[in-house]
Amino acid sequence: MPNFVAAIDQGTTSTRFIVFDHDGNIVAIDQKEHKQYYPAPGLVEHDGMEIWNNTLEVITGGMRRSGLSSEDIAAIGITNQRETTLLWNRLTGKPYGNAIVWQDTRTNEIISDLSQKGLSEKIQQKTGLPLSTYFSGPKIKWILDQHPEIKEDIARGEVCFGNMDTWIIWNLSGGPRGGVHVTDVTNASRTMLIDIRTLTWDNEMLEILGIPASILPKIASSSEVYGYSRVFFENVPISGDLGDQHAALFGQACYKPGEVKNTYGTGCFMLLNTGTTPVISKNGLLTTPGYKLGNEPTVYCLEGSIAIAGALVQWLRDNLQMIEKSSDIEPLARTVKDNGDVYVVPAFSGLFAPYWRSDARGVITGLTRYVNRGHIARAVLESTAYQTKEVLEAMENDSGVKLTSLKVDGGMVINDLLMQFQADILNVPVVKPRVAETTALGAAYAAGLATGFWTNLDELAANWGKDKEWLPNMSDELRNSLYSKWKKAVTRTFDWL
Repeated sequence: MPNFVAAIDQGTTSTRFIVFDHDGNIVAIDQKEHKQYYPAPGLVEHDGMEIWNNTLEVITGGMRRSGLSSEDIAAIGITNQRETTLLWNRLTGKPYGNAIVWQDTRTNEIISDLSQKGLSEKIQQKTGLPLSTYFSGPKIKWILDQHPEIKEDIARGEVCFGNMDTWIIWNLSGGPRGGVHVTDVTNASRTMLIDIRTLTWDNEMLEILGIPASILPKIASSSEVYGYSRVFFENVPISGDLGDQHAALFGQACYKPGEVKNTYGTGCFMLLNTGTTPVISKNGLLTTPGYKLGNEPTVYCLEGSIAIAGALVQWLRDNLQMIEKSSDIEPLARTVKDNGDVYVVPAFSGLFAPYWRSDARGVITGLTRYVNRGHIARAVLESTAYQTKEVLEAMENDSGVKLTSLKVDGGMVINDLLMQFQADILNVPVVKPRVAETTALGAAYAAGLATGFWTNLDELAANWGKDKEWLPNMSDELRNSLYSKWKKAVTRTFDWL
């Protein structure tokens, strides 16, 4: 009897393979980064073939480390960077160019055109999403507009679209030799092409964006057997599929309405469980499925999406070369007692929630001769906490629920200075779970539920445990003063384009 579940976590900067035991403990892990392509300002691409090859490498490495074989794995779950858009040929398995990454802003004109046609409110009411370059549908339209030659292959039924979950599942289940073309409700909801209530492809949205239905994957639940692995693993069920932030919500055991988690990765994403009825935001948040288990009702969320969080630390490391490695930022920030009145607003791809301003670009404000590297490092870290506070305020206004604590996960939660400042600026406790890899864990949970490895949500919730907690320790006066200057700095990013 298999005693383990595996998860593939295909993220924005790397791909990970993790094996979990029944208690949700990590048995083995392997990770590999992939190249980021920046062809022009605001443009971000990934090589789909490189990502698939890296996936095979980390599976091989992870299984070798674990000492396990295919027979020991009960199921495989997939979680992925959302909205990153790839078209490929189902006969050859070759992509039509690089994947367009979720941060990419090349669809700005398409979004402006939809806005000028007065479609903003209609699209939000139908799809739960504001008009933004963020989502997959406009990216598909851009690819088809720029490459009309693809339309000949579409007419022959050869073209597949997918976010990265669909691409990985298709290849893992056989690729050109019978690969399954599928996505789940969470990933489908990020395309701007579905009705948020019926969770089916919406003919009107397809018509508005000029996208043929034939290229779209089948929409399934987040936890069911989609197919079986044909590569590396022989006939292991592929049975979990969740966009990364939904997977983190699931791995954090936020199964009741009102429960919230925030993931600190390349970007920063806060999700609030709102139950089985979608709530359309009036304050700049997204309405999105949180997860759907088999035939059970869909659980919906409000989501606040922040484009740049950990990516700002990488920018400080790679572009400004102010630090050698990402972990150097905390000791550098601790060389000063405060931010020196400096604020960094990282609107590199415009501003996401709650503003949705694609015309914004990043700024550093408050510079004086007094300011040094330490102040800038501190301002970089604080930027993520301020952005999180803005999203939380929008969430409380939409839901009427007052946050009492915040569950956190993702790569940045190892940063004590940031987590303490987050607790201070929110004025609520910040709690980190025992297993930090909650995104991969959520995908593993979904896969294991579908195959009976785990029996119910109570069993999963019992696995959750607290590792660390940060308690607020800041005066109201200081908190209000810092936050009001942040809000002022944000206004300086507007109308750049």
